[in-house]
Amino acid sequence: MRSKINAGEAQRLRDKGLQLQIRSNDTIDRESVSAEPPRDCARCERLVAFRHEAQAAHRDWFNAPVPTFAAAEPRLLIVGLAPGLRGANRTGRPFTGDFAGTLLYETLLTYGLATGTYAERIDDGLQLNGCAITNAVRCVPLQNKPLPSEIANCRPYLSATIASFPKLEAILALGRIAHESVLRAFGLKLSDFPFAHGGEHRFSTREGTSLVLFDSYHCSRYNTNTGRLTASMFHQVFDSIRARIEIQPAAVG
Repeated sequence: MRSKINAGEAQRLRDKGLQLQIRSNDTIDRESVSAEPPRDCARCERLVAFRHEAQAAHRDWFNAPVPTFAAAEPRLLIVGLAPGLRGANRTGRPFTGDFAGTLLYETLLTYGLATGTYAERIDDGLQLNGCAITNAVRCVPLQNKPLPSEIANCRPYLSATIASFPKLEAILALGRIAHESVLRAFGLKLSDFPFAHGGEHRFSTREGTSLVLFDSYHCSRYNTNTGRLTASMFHQVFDSIRARIEIQPAAVG
């Protein structure tokens, strides 16, 4: 029988540099972990140092762990890799201010998952409809490449975010790292659910809820410039999602 780890013991283990992962089949008290990291989160020494450099160079930027952007009671959660330096790290909203956000938000608007106008600003009035957007890693990583330990350190927030959406029906992973972090959050074997663009993976949570994990290549400038991902390919993934999830029209007024 596993012994339950309290919050104090969990912090002691983290201070020793051990990776603490909260998954849906763990006995760790999930209520002790917020879905949002604090602005001064210190879990990852390398990312903290990089964040401090950005704060010194750009005092008017957000420069903190980027919170989840969500509609009320979302049925779809979109999980990206991490904030871009001049994108979400600057604006404070996932996928806002860089090329990846243009393709993502234009697609969400096309499929009725967002309303308003995307103007690459957090105050542009854009609202989500039936979905939420977060990242596997909440702080901007050096060269857009988080270390495995940094992904693991941030996973408790992903787990808590997922748990905070009781009506969740599907998750869209943008890229392999997001895909694998979602699977690890549920304690699932990576080999049982291989990543593939356009892939669909159905599984049941510990609570007995059925979820579908959809995969897409990340909507980054690199992937689109090289032709690895086209707008048509991205839309096909959302066609599959729309076939699984009923998207209610956004309320007017």
